[in-house]
Amino acid sequence: MNQVYAKLQNCYECVRKKTDFVPKVAIVLGSGLGDYAEQIRVVTEIPYAEIKGFPVSTVPGHAGKFIFGYLDEIPVVCMKGRVHYYEGYDVTDVVLPTRLMKLLGAEILFLTNAAGGVNTSFHAGDLMLIRDHISVFAPNPLIGANMDELGLRFPDMSQIYDLEFQKIARKAAASLDIDLMEGVYLQLTGPQYESPQEIAMCRTLGADAVGMSTACEAIAARHMGMRVIGISCITNLAAGISPQPLCHAEVQEAADMVAPQFKKLVAATIQGIAKTL
Repeated sequence: MNQVYAKLQNCYECVRKKTDFVPKVAIVLGSGLGDYAEQIRVVTEIPYAEIKGFPVSTVPGHAGKFIFGYLDEIPVVCMKGRVHYYEGYDVTDVVLPTRLMKLLGAEILFLTNAAGGVNTSFHAGDLMLIRDHISVFAPNPLIGANMDELGLRFPDMSQIYDLEFQKIARKAAASLDIDLMEGVYLQLTGPQYESPQEIAMCRTLGADAVGMSTACEAIAARHMGMRVIGISCITNLAAGISPQPLCHAEVQEAADMVAPQFKKLVAATIQGIAKTL
């Protein structure tokens, strides 16, 4: 058996020994959204450290546990903290949580993140609906022997982010009087913030926001047939746009500031999606 698939199966069996909960929606909580889980009627919590072989987040602001429960009547699983490639994990470990949530029953993946604004019309605190992404600078989780149990060798990526879900997010934003930006997200590896010239390159390629996660998770999800939606919180203007040096504390502060709006938008969008299931 493929070692990556065997590890995934072991994690699945470990979680199933702790809960038989079957989620419909999987939510990855990025920086600033950690307390979103307070809106969930919790059935059970499983720290990542209790799942044998599971990658554990080392980044401040990422708690590191699964939360299973209900948002209204919608069964969800939340990742309270994700792992990143720059933490030293293999990319197959970075996307292991996404694959695991699919095996547990989730058909929809809701990705959130903190990102730097590349589009010069963006401001810190804006929320951006991800229409598409650029992943060529990030490690590809599908490289290596294909796991036929998960999906096709050559999966289609012409529509990674679900068009119907995008319409629902726009409607939810309008109902909440949130000016929702839209654009293309570009994933780089990190952990360093980008140089001004790298940001100029990103803009030339068509990116509106840049970050260190999300695209590889979306690829893994689509490989398995999940429907995906993503929203970025623009926590800072990227290098070369902002005259100020970038630091994680400011990113976290900006994410915390916009978190109330972000949480409302995520909840309203999930409620809208649930009506289509």
